[in-house]
Amino acid sequence: MAQTSQSVIDDLTSALPHGAVITDPASTEAYRWDRALDPNAGVPLAVVRATSTEDVQAVVRIAAAAKVPVIPRGAGSGLSGGSSAVEGAIVISLDRMREIRVDPSTRTAVVQPGAFNAEVKKAAAENGLWYPPDPSSYEFCSIGGNVATNAGGLCCVKYGVTTDYVLGLTVVLADGRAVRLGGPRLKDVAGLSLTKLFIGSEGTLGVITEITLRLIPAQLPPTTLVATFPTLAGATQTVLDISREMRPSMLEFMDKVTINAVEDDIRMGLDRDAEAMLVIQSDEPGEHARAQIARIEAICEANGATEVYATDDPDEGEAFVHARRVAIPAVEKRGSLLLEDVGVPLPRLGDLVDGIAEIAERRDLTIAVLAHAGDGNTHPLIVLDPTDPDQQARAEIAYGEVMDLAIALGGTITGEHGVGRLKKRWLPDYLGEDVMELNHRIKAALDPDGLLNPGAVYADDLRLP
Repeated sequence: MAQTSQSVIDDLTSALPHGAVITDPASTEAYRWDRALDPNAGVPLAVVRATSTEDVQAVVRIAAAAKVPVIPRGAGSGLSGGSSAVEGAIVISLDRMREIRVDPSTRTAVVQPGAFNAEVKKAAAENGLWYPPDPSSYEFCSIGGNVATNAGGLCCVKYGVTTDYVLGLTVVLADGRAVRLGGPRLKDVAGLSLTKLFIGSEGTLGVITEITLRLIPAQLPPTTLVATFPTLAGATQTVLDISREMRPSMLEFMDKVTINAVEDDIRMGLDRDAEAMLVIQSDEPGEHARAQIARIEAICEANGATEVYATDDPDEGEAFVHARRVAIPAVEKRGSLLLEDVGVPLPRLGDLVDGIAEIAERRDLTIAVLAHAGDGNTHPLIVLDPTDPDQQARAEIAYGEVMDLAIALGGTITGEHGVGRLKKRWLPDYLGEDVMELNHRIKAALDPDGLLNPGAVYADDLRLP
């Protein structure tokens, strides 16, 4: 006989430290959504604020016995509905698991999932080291969430994404067992690469409770170049030309809508008439950085840049980087957002940007486009008034059209934000039937009852015949 909701709550309360279990509706409300504000988010049975792997194991075992879904949650900064609550589920919040231990001798950090990206960076810097992955939300996004979605960021064009820095994981499986995968070794090919399997799995295969991260020597002070363009084509061609020759440490794109939203927000004198702006950095040593920046300046001018400005002043450079980092919240001040995360091979970046502009015009919508341009990962932001049903409908159609466009250009429906619940309907078209079946088989093997983050990434029922 299935357990009653109250008996599940009683079991949780008995097994966990005092105050860890939250059931008051006013308190659990904050744990229903991430930043995507999924309108279909359910009301959880309980929220557990775990403090250890053992806490998570206890919750998962109780949930498995009662056949209650489990939703892992970090800082709630996700943008695809990956941690939206499910009706009657147990939300495991990992926000209290914040420990960071740095080992300079192995250049590694052992981190609990609730630690913020910025906190890991700070701890690394205190030991003369650097943790490169840097989503724009690095000040308030958690490392566990970064691993769950394989987040990237502004430096990934040269330094790679989260998976490139994860050496090991502790994961609680659907039956409550905790397994350790990988560890503080740079080379290890014993057995299947299970560590990589869990990175980007969005809590659908297990709950990550500890991460071993690779750190690298501190970054050299970068030189920053900002270029504005009268055409989108000039900016996207510049990205392609730079990428053919070199690998800068940052190569970011903002379109006209984004530039104006940022200028409205922080008033730093950006060119409101420009159709696009690139923010580029080189962290090569000494003369190499100057030579690289000089070559980038020449490429920008050859592609029609109206203004090119370079600086090696760290504060001045950081001001331009800050302008890029605040782009999403700046655009958000113009209305509610349907935020996308599509990526394409670099030669198709111009086609993607042009295609998005055509969709915006056809659907009579404002779509701001910003991008980690150096690796083809764009963030189209569809701005809408949620009180206007007609505009809402057009925005939802455009959301799908952008996704379809990316797939048609040989791209992906998500580069770093994850599939979550908002994009799962496009996953079969992107992966194809055979690869989708492999995903289903892996999910069913590790979570046969479908209790781990059901409805995220995959359809709710994946049990195979």
